[in-house]
Amino acid sequence: MRLPLLPLIVACALFIENLDSTVLATSLPAMAQDFGVAPVALKLALTAYLASLAVFVPVSGWVADRLGSRRTFVAAIGVFLLGSLACAAAPSLPAIVAARFLQGLGGAMMVPVGRLVLLQGTPKPELVKALSYLTIPALLGPVLGPPLGGFITTYFDWRWIFLINLPIAALGMVLGWRYVPERREAQPAPLDVRGFLYCGGGLLALLFGVSALGRHLVSDTVIAASLALGVALLLAYLRHARRVPQPLFDLGLLRLPTYRCGVVGGAVFRIGIGALPLLLPLLLQLAFGFTPLASGLTTFVSAVGAIGMKTLATRVLRRHGFRRVLMLNALAVGASLALYALFTPQLWHGVILAVLFFGGLLRSLQFTALNALTYAEVEQHELSGATTLASTAQQLAATLGIAFGSAALEAASALLPHATAATPYACAFVAAGVIAALSSRWAWRLPPAAGSELSGHRWAIQ
Repeated sequence: MRLPLLPLIVACALFIENLDSTVLATSLPAMAQDFGVAPVALKLALTAYLASLAVFVPVSGWVADRLGSRRTFVAAIGVFLLGSLACAAAPSLPAIVAARFLQGLGGAMMVPVGRLVLLQGTPKPELVKALSYLTIPALLGPVLGPPLGGFITTYFDWRWIFLINLPIAALGMVLGWRYVPERREAQPAPLDVRGFLYCGGGLLALLFGVSALGRHLVSDTVIAASLALGVALLLAYLRHARRVPQPLFDLGLLRLPTYRCGVVGGAVFRIGIGALPLLLPLLLQLAFGFTPLASGLTTFVSAVGAIGMKTLATRVLRRHGFRRVLMLNALAVGASLALYALFTPQLWHGVILAVLFFGGLLRSLQFTALNALTYAEVEQHELSGATTLASTAQQLAATLGIAFGSAALEAASALLPHATAATPYACAFVAAGVIAALSSRWAWRLPPAAGSELSGHRWAIQ
């Protein structure tokens, strides 16, 4: 099989996942009106999917090793398809939260398993190129999602946004069954069942508590109990992991500087960035009075910038190296997020589009560099565990990002009750930019030659 084919097949899964998420973000106000809830309450529909990923991604590698990568990949797309149908039929906020959780179960298997197959079949010198092939088609989801979701919501019914990805899912299942290689471990490692119960239950309880802050679904007592239970279970997992030979997560991988930067530093970066899918559509529609279509046509510019950078990322990393790019670019991304605070309804629209385009370009470079650097020092036999831990950290960070953005928005609204409609959003964007910029600390601690085998960067110590 030629190199581009497998990344493009895996990209079918990424495409429907990203399309679904970006379409949903544009339609939040309309969905909130139908369900009779505040628009910010729809953060639960975003976080339910991400929380499900965080819970079930840890067992994705074990399932693929035991059942086979191709079978797991195809079945996962099917589960995602069923979840999409359930979302389209949801009559209430709790129902769509449950349907999104089902979608997350499918996504927890299809994307990490697809990435694992790609990593296993790609030589390290070609890894950056393979990831670029993978992410370019996947980024079509964010490009098409906002305007498509805005068009459907404005002129039809938001429920159709969950049905438009069904043909792509069907195509992914057919291509996956035909072309994805079937890899299965002859003697897969035993599943750490107790670790999964501790960790999965802890993550689910913690993320539910964080996402439900604001009393949009349950009482404060339930939220406090959920947070306490989540912390207790996660602490129990850490104690458990030190006592078993094969824990659910191989935390020993964090000894590798590049992996630690990609996972920990990347998680901090994603917390800052994770606030955007909630904040930006709400700002444009609720504070600026944009229609869903106008909002989608505005926000999709970020994805256009992201695609443009994907074609340049390899050359940028070859010229400057991972350390310099990740450190300086994180600061630039943080500054670009802070610029969103200057958006007003009176600002010339071309300025807004330029800032969004530039921000998408910078974020794309950071994500490409983080995704490649994460596996620079990981050995072949460690890939399954490394992929599981990295994917879980990514989903956890994305969930916390939405919760952080919502909390910052609600806190600013409470502290500034007489401010303009856009002011709380401005405060939230500045806070998100600060978090994203803090991730540069982990890049600063990298050695100068970090990832040079992947980037081809020739470094020199002055």
